[in-house]
Amino acid sequence: MFKASRFYLQGRLETNSVAQICTQMNLTAENHSIPLSDGNQIPLLGFGTYGDPRTTPKGTARECVKLAIDVGYRHFDGALVYFNEREVGQAIREKIADGTVRREDIFYCGKLWNTFHPPQLVRPALERTLKNLKLDYVDLYIVELPMAFKPGRDFYPTDENGKYIYHPTDLCATWEALEACKDAGLVKSLGVSNFNRRQLELLLNKPGLKHKPVSNQVECHPYFTQPKLLEFCHQHDIVVVGYCPIGSSRDSSWVNLKSPPLLEDELLVKIARKYNKSTAQVALRFNVQRGVVVIPKSFNPERIKHNFQIFDFALTEEEITAIEALNKNVRFVELKMWSDHPEYPFHDDY
Repeated sequence: MFKASRFYLQGRLETNSVAQICTQMNLTAENHSIPLSDGNQIPLLGFGTYGDPRTTPKGTARECVKLAIDVGYRHFDGALVYFNEREVGQAIREKIADGTVRREDIFYCGKLWNTFHPPQLVRPALERTLKNLKLDYVDLYIVELPMAFKPGRDFYPTDENGKYIYHPTDLCATWEALEACKDAGLVKSLGVSNFNRRQLELLLNKPGLKHKPVSNQVECHPYFTQPKLLEFCHQHDIVVVGYCPIGSSRDSSWVNLKSPPLLEDELLVKIARKYNKSTAQVALRFNVQRGVVVIPKSFNPERIKHNFQIFDFALTEEEITAIEALNKNVRFVELKMWSDHPEYPFHDDY
């Protein structure tokens, strides 16, 4: 169990087993997985597969995932609502077929979308992902958001006025359906995303809990370091997975365009020069050394290679502390689709 609010994989040793394990492992490009509370493992560096389906050319995800596997990535973060799981699955299966990897080398995370919260819809949603991927199981399946949309064929249901149609959700009932999927062997580990402390406690305190959430995927980067949530998760053996670890695209439909450009920060630039690295690599290394899994997304071949090159240097404790001090509590992702929900902003109660 995590016994400290923060830990470093190199530098100061804290009195918690995961930090000691990671330090003893001497994390490398070939071996950088950390333990999950259920006995499985998750690579600290992953590859995000989201691409706007309106603008991403067909076949892009397939070719980029194949390249990522060749580069060394083994953790892939996907979702049914990304509309590219068939391509991602095809890429994985092709690299298995040519002998580059085995299925057990790959860690795939899928997500339960907001229209599938009713318990009877949970397993069919997961089976749809498995059918798309043409895989027998996923390694991690997470509840993408703690709020729900109206169930139906439309992933983004709206009324005649263009307002999103929300739906009541019983997270405990949804979780029980997910537990049944794990017991059936369709998924190795279960987690959540965009959950705050209250929502995590709801699951952790659920009577008859069989499988606790092993991870919580949230926005996390030097301008939004999530200290309170990170501490709470570590105390409860929940690994934090950070999305937007190097900032985000400037898509106005879900990104706060007023957010300052993270990768131009003067401190990050200074540290990057010291190690002959980029500010993106420094931002990624920062979270990895805090034990936060990172899932940068890029469909640019050079950036895919670039983002993986973070295992040949280490930040000092003083540099980690200085980067933590950059925290502005600034979110890049605003999740504007929930702006009319009565509990919005539901993720501010850390």
